[in-house]
Amino acid sequence: VQLQESGGGSVRSGQSLRLSCLASGYTSTTSCWGWYRQAPGKEREGVATIDSDGVITYAASVEDRFTISQGKTENTLYLQMNDLKLEDTAMYYCVAEFPCAMQILGHPGPAKVWHYWGQGTQVTVSS
Repeated sequence: VQLQESGGGSVRSGQSLRLSCLASGYTSTTSCWGWYRQAPGKEREGVATIDSDGVITYAASVEDRFTISQGKTENTLYLQMNDLKLEDTAMYYCVAEFPCAMQILGHPGPAKVWHYWGQGTQVTVSS
């Protein structure tokens, strides 16, 4: 299984970016998806997830600014990030789990539950 992210870059605070993730090499009919990030000196944290029932969960820090979605083909995942803030600066990772029966409620949860990770794409927000 391969996950390939794209769309990162350097922007000013208040601007937007759209991250994309293309998954390949899996055949499972059940799946869960998500975006995690890691800032320098900090642990990886969940940003947004889609669980096996299609329930979407966001971290409190990005709710109302970020939107996770899947493309017309299920193997494409997006993260629309609006009103970016300095604290959003981090390496962003696409994550997936196949097969998947996770139900994620309240917040994205720990990074350790995800088996498949992309290489990451850097997002840098400046003032």
